[in-house]
Amino acid sequence: MHLSVLLRETVEALAVVPGGSYIDGTLGSAGHACAILRRAGADGRLLGIDRDRAALKRAAERLAGLPGHKVLAHGRHGDIRALAAENGFMEVDGIVLDLGVSSEQLDTPGRGFSFMADGPLDMRMDQSSGESAAELVARLDEEELAELFKRLGEEPQARRIAAAIIRERGSGVIETTMRLADTVSRAVGGRRGPRHPATRVFQALRMAVNREMEELEQALEDGLELLRPGGRMAVITFESLSDRLVKRFFAGHVGRRVSLAQGGERWEGKLPAAAKVTRKAVRPGAEEARDNPRARSAKLRAVERIVKG
Repeated sequence: MHLSVLLRETVEALAVVPGGSYIDGTLGSAGHACAILRRAGADGRLLGIDRDRAALKRAAERLAGLPGHKVLAHGRHGDIRALAAENGFMEVDGIVLDLGVSSEQLDTPGRGFSFMADGPLDMRMDQSSGESAAELVARLDEEELAELFKRLGEEPQARRIAAAIIRERGSGVIETTMRLADTVSRAVGGRRGPRHPATRVFQALRMAVNREMEELEQALEDGLELLRPGGRMAVITFESLSDRLVKRFFAGHVGRRVSLAQGGERWEGKLPAAAKVTRKAVRPGAEEARDNPRARSAKLRAVERIVKG
């Protein structure tokens, strides 16, 4: 069963109010959504978005008995503005984005997210459309693969791994997770620590297949615009790459005070203006990290939309 990461901390960061209107842009198994609706009460409203139809089905069953008005939409969080407009959620009190891959996705070999069990090399959050990881690995040349692994996986041996994949392709298309994982492992000399040698490669392919960085950037920009003054956005990341993007984005809208040569100071930043809710990233406590090892790398950041006078 999927355990929602930083559940209490996220709901507190959102400062959920009775009768409030909220968007969960990465609904998953609806753990955060359930907690939000319980606090928002009978007059609360929730729009839940997910690109995984199986996740939407699980979420609908879990949310059925809870108070409030629920609308579930199939789509990407990068389309949050359009989905909000279609469903009457144009000015909301809070938005949450949990960017982790769910346990249901990781533990289902047929989804191709994990090298822990053999399965088709797919990795699409929405299996009804788009290019699979196998198709991407088959299409890119050696230089493109190396650039992808370095940029999205921050893999130090990207070139060696890319060369090994090209050689392996000589024996046929790489269609399974274990074949790719074994290829990567052989290329770097096997496992030397707690992390599997293919971890960064699988991360890079997943992020590329699902356009995760592009989707996140769009969701941040449009999500902040959807908040009413006083509304809050909370984002949970699991990789340093996405965390840096969120940190920079929030910092740009929080802005800074700049001293003027003629005296006084002015605020410089991007609009809409925001204020920090979390001074620094919130991490799981020791108990949560012990009970849910997949939570260990999670970081929560949150801001509140404000009006600059």
